[in-house]
Amino acid sequence: MSSGHLSLHSFFPMENKIQNYAWGSTSSIHDLFGFENESQQPQAEVWMGTHPKGCSMVTFDKHLIPLSELINSNKSAYLSSDIAQEFGDLPFLFKILAADKALSIQVHPSKSQAEKGFEQEEQAGISLTANNRNYKDANHKPELVYALTDYQAMNGFRAYDEIMGFFAALHIVELTDLVMDFSHTLTPLGLKTFFNGLLTLSEQRKHNVLDQLLTYAKAHQDQAEFALIIELNHQYPYDVGLFSPLLLNVITLQPGEAMYLSANTPHAYIKGTGLEIMANSDNVLRAGLTPKHIDVDELVECTHFVPIAFDDLILSPQKEGLCDNYDIPVNDFNFGLIHSPKEADVKIDGAEILMAIDSELELRSQNEETMVLARGQSVFIPAYIGSYILSSHGRVARAFN
Repeated sequence: MSSGHLSLHSFFPMENKIQNYAWGSTSSIHDLFGFENESQQPQAEVWMGTHPKGCSMVTFDKHLIPLSELINSNKSAYLSSDIAQEFGDLPFLFKILAADKALSIQVHPSKSQAEKGFEQEEQAGISLTANNRNYKDANHKPELVYALTDYQAMNGFRAYDEIMGFFAALHIVELTDLVMDFSHTLTPLGLKTFFNGLLTLSEQRKHNVLDQLLTYAKAHQDQAEFALIIELNHQYPYDVGLFSPLLLNVITLQPGEAMYLSANTPHAYIKGTGLEIMANSDNVLRAGLTPKHIDVDELVECTHFVPIAFDDLILSPQKEGLCDNYDIPVNDFNFGLIHSPKEADVKIDGAEILMAIDSELELRSQNEETMVLARGQSVFIPAYIGSYILSSHGRVARAFN
């Protein structure tokens, strides 16, 4: 496709890559959206966007091409001139995420940390596919998740005294010094030292400590945190991440609730299906519940050791008529829900992706082009059309900038 070539179309239905990660569900995406899964593989994520690890495909002049190729042919028209100048690409990645098993505990770097870390690893000649590669790109990865089912997750550190209370009750001999030091320094520095100490235990000490944790957990399964530890141990036996429910807030989002996950904040998804939108990045620093590489030094450097109040975790939308819009503290993306629109006139000044959640959606542009999408399907809408008319009997998810 030649640079500057512009389609006459208003809507580009998307063919999206399904990521078959081991923690995914074999049934949830099928049950919610009717996606086929004859091979019964875990369908973990459906990616909607231009990320090179799973770029969506669209039709242009009767040919199926990557969405990135379409956008690159005329960035100012497809994205808007402002977004093209600031980001140079579609600045967000939109996903359906279905977890049947816990994902790794992880932290995402800030923008400046990602730029620095990516450049250092490039200069060091570390392959992008190397197991010990931390930075896959130079971008940050703030996220929002919107629950479609009950959605259990961990997000942010608990209050210092809560963490202290759990570990004091455990009475694990090998952790006595760490716990004692933390009890005298209930501050970000104290938590940083304590967290680093847990992650750098020798293999023998770690095994002994986890033995005692699991013994205590089995005797206290009436407490949700310890019941969760037992469940996580079935998935990730004797992983240091088993301590995470005692360190992090554990929350179950109800369907229709949303949560924001900022840079430098440890979190993990445990179980459930939702929609996720994030900056267009794949940078992950892991802290447990994983067989993959953990770079403790880099992880600690990129973590803010400040508690997040449990009551602040759920992100309430700003309601405007049929729309629920979420206040996102970054420029990369916005997210909203439109509830049962009937001939709703939507004005746009940037590229968007729409997805039908509950039932089919109908689109009409100013030039009378129409499109109908079934639930679970998505469409890329270029900035140049300026507005569209939307109708649906259910919720429509809107990812935009």
